[in-house]
Amino acid sequence: MRCRSLIIGIHLAFCALIRLTPAHAAQDVSSRKPNILLIMADQWRADAFGYAGNRDVQTPAFDQFARESVRFTNAVASIPVCTPSRAALLTGRRGLSTGMFMNDVPLRPTQVTLPDVLSEEGYATAFIGKWHVDGHGRSSFIPVDRRHHFSYWRGLECTHDYNNSFYYGDAPIKRTWKGYDAEAQTQRAIKYMRHQARHGKKPFFVMLSWGPPHEPYQTAPPRYRKMYDPRTITLRPNVPPDHRALAQTQLAGYYAHCTALDDCLSRLRLFLKEQDLERNTLVVFTSDHGDMIESHGNQKKQQPWDESCCVPMLFRLPGQSLGKTLAAPLVTEDIMPTILRLCGIQPPARLNGCDFSQYMVGGKDPTDGAALVLCPAPFGQWQRKLGGKEYRAIRTTQYTYARDLMGPWLLYDNQADPYQMNNLVDRPEYAALQKKMDDWLQKKLKQTRDRFEPAAAYIRRYRYDVDATGTVNYSQ
Repeated sequence: MRCRSLIIGIHLAFCALIRLTPAHAAQDVSSRKPNILLIMADQWRADAFGYAGNRDVQTPAFDQFARESVRFTNAVASIPVCTPSRAALLTGRRGLSTGMFMNDVPLRPTQVTLPDVLSEEGYATAFIGKWHVDGHGRSSFIPVDRRHHFSYWRGLECTHDYNNSFYYGDAPIKRTWKGYDAEAQTQRAIKYMRHQARHGKKPFFVMLSWGPPHEPYQTAPPRYRKMYDPRTITLRPNVPPDHRALAQTQLAGYYAHCTALDDCLSRLRLFLKEQDLERNTLVVFTSDHGDMIESHGNQKKQQPWDESCCVPMLFRLPGQSLGKTLAAPLVTEDIMPTILRLCGIQPPARLNGCDFSQYMVGGKDPTDGAALVLCPAPFGQWQRKLGGKEYRAIRTTQYTYARDLMGPWLLYDNQADPYQMNNLVDRPEYAALQKKMDDWLQKKLKQTRDRFEPAAAYIRRYRYDVDATGTVNYSQ
């Protein structure tokens, strides 16, 4: 009996030793600050998830993730297009404050960014995927001094070729993501986090930036494209009849990308659970903007309608499964101060974003109830001949109101009219509401020192060289 007890004791001690793997040991060292995994997709609109009520798209991993996260149901991209949105996330500042209000313009090395702060606070930092704030050409090598203290780098400025695409590491040598690049990038993120958990002595900050579901829509792996028949896709009521066939075809491919990325999230979550990293890792998921996909007869982004400007916004707090939905309007520049506060770090001065960390756990809404959305300079896929124009808008939990340079443009009651099909601007019976919303917008513009000038004024101020479509010339 004594021998058997001794054997059992040795066995239990051995099991305890096995459980205390190097990953756990390293994690205990870094437990003073949480790890951070920030995942950004490109052009993934807020309604394209099962948890958002979409019955067509298959996103079981995201649906489960949302059930365990703090979900912001009125999150918007402040300038709903790639470069401005990514720059706002990285800097916590508005596009008109940094000059990052168009695609393909450079984020100045002097701008203080999220990875700059986290690196100074002792984090190991890694960037993997699409960058799109360098402004020196979409295929150019990005040197160390323009990476904002991301010490581990596997990135490219911008590509929409998602199969066997290329990237750069520390040297200006093109490397290839084998297969579907989002899958390869996800595996690289897992490899990096595993190494840091086992051997690193610092908490890690990983920014994983996927290219899909941005078009081209029909380039997800075949196994995902086979899951969606365009003829069975349900369309939003605001898609005009003569756009329906195209919208169904596009959405079938778009949803295929979404499901492929859902599997990538599943792999990330499985890794975090297996390594017992969820208890000390903040996981954030969002997108830089949405995609019209023929709603209102329009395409792509930059626009004030929900399909373009509303984005997914999920925060899974370390070791918690809150499963909470919050209605306060959160904008892109709020992400940086919120992440820093959640990690116990004082945000830098002069940030424009609000800190939502206390609101997540029962505190007050840090906003005035409205998010500012704008297009300072239309270009490219929403150039003027396609209907593009300057506008300023606010989005509240109930209303969207927008002005263009000529005056009031759009007013929607998003609760009574969730597909924004009934424009209330200049209707006598809504005059009081319109005045209230216009006053609110003017107050926001005054607070942000936005004089709402024509695009040419901002382009001239920042000395950008643009072509006839409003697109920035790389050789500036």
